[in-house]
Amino acid sequence: MAVVRSPMPPDLAVQVAGLGKKYRIGALQDRSRMLVEVLSEATLWPVRAARSLLGRQRTRSELTTSIIWALRDVSFEVERGEVMGIIGPNGAGKSTLLKVLTRITHPDEGYARIRGRVGSLLEVGTGFHAELTGRENIYLNGAILGMHRHEIDRKFDEIVAFSGVERFIDTPVKRYSSGMYLRLAFSVAAHLETDILLVDEVLAVGDAEFQKKCLGKMSRVAHEGRTVLFVGHNMAAVQHLCQSAIWLERGRVRQHGPVEDVIRAYLSALDAESPDTRFPLMNPQYGVGFADCRVHLVGGSNGEARTLRVELGVLAEQDTPRIGIGLGLITETGAVVTTLDAKITNFIFDMQKGVNRFVLEVPEIERYLAAGEYMVQVWLTLPELTRLIELDRAGLILLHGRDMFGTGRVPEVHRHGPLILPLEVRRAERAAH
Repeated sequence: MAVVRSPMPPDLAVQVAGLGKKYRIGALQDRSRMLVEVLSEATLWPVRAARSLLGRQRTRSELTTSIIWALRDVSFEVERGEVMGIIGPNGAGKSTLLKVLTRITHPDEGYARIRGRVGSLLEVGTGFHAELTGRENIYLNGAILGMHRHEIDRKFDEIVAFSGVERFIDTPVKRYSSGMYLRLAFSVAAHLETDILLVDEVLAVGDAEFQKKCLGKMSRVAHEGRTVLFVGHNMAAVQHLCQSAIWLERGRVRQHGPVEDVIRAYLSALDAESPDTRFPLMNPQYGVGFADCRVHLVGGSNGEARTLRVELGVLAEQDTPRIGIGLGLITETGAVVTTLDAKITNFIFDMQKGVNRFVLEVPEIERYLAAGEYMVQVWLTLPELTRLIELDRAGLILLHGRDMFGTGRVPEVHRHGPLILPLEVRRAERAAH
């Protein structure tokens, strides 16, 4: 069905209406062919045509097996200066959506309109030439991304410093490690001055230190008032950067709204769809694992803070010395609240053959954490802290929080962060003159 294009309001940076993109699965693809192939096909055509008439061979049109819609009926709007996250499982259509917005591919239905200069961080490193040096590739890749030479000159030192490859800037990139290559490519693209920036899972680039720099760069871009569309699987990063979010599932928009609401609904759906853990859960190499695990909150009568209790069964196929037990807590958006491993706690035990019973408790956990949902994680380690086995979703707890300051308001994890500090403020005495 055709989508009527109304005039784009001046306060919008992106307008998408009825967008659809399909791909043929199993179809013959058109490609450039050599002369010998063309002559060969012409020679064999009468034979193939005869076989087709006899039902012995399918025609080219019959080789098309199915059509898959990567996007279907996608509609949304992004205001100028808004930072919007795009979340969803692999194969949901997130990258396809960004490719349509950047005109890399064209939609089969609907339309997408963008107002302003667009920059994209989709496939980092596209346009780099292996035989050219890092310096030469900065100018080449910058030009491909739409930067003028004087703009590259002005930003050159900043690009190189951000990438961290100063010593190798005049070395051909074919001698770079994959990490160096990606850091330089991202640095060029990230310094492009645009009205709208489209980012596809930038936190997958480089090592942990460089990922932190990437996130900081994206945060600065967002706070400069530019429009950003950010695809990410790290929910904590999406919540930190974005004001709104779209949840894509199988090419369709499942939910669109404030980022906290969309992330909460998405993670709740993942929890509901994830299968129950089947015990025993073992590390077959070491013969150690979990016999069972129960996570719950206890106590809390008369309005007192409740205690987190984890009742754990550790199964050992033989006597095994020095096994560490660790406990972690993450928010509903994936942000780490605490990681209590055996190196910090020294909770290391000799496991006897059979089931070993343990009780892990965090007394009055609601005294310290804001209201919200938290995922409990439990794991076992060797003495050198090598993880033997872990339960990433040992249990989900819902904390009510506390009105610590007597205002009638309870801090919420998605607004105020997970930790509640006993803040005190008092007027300082005036110094005598």
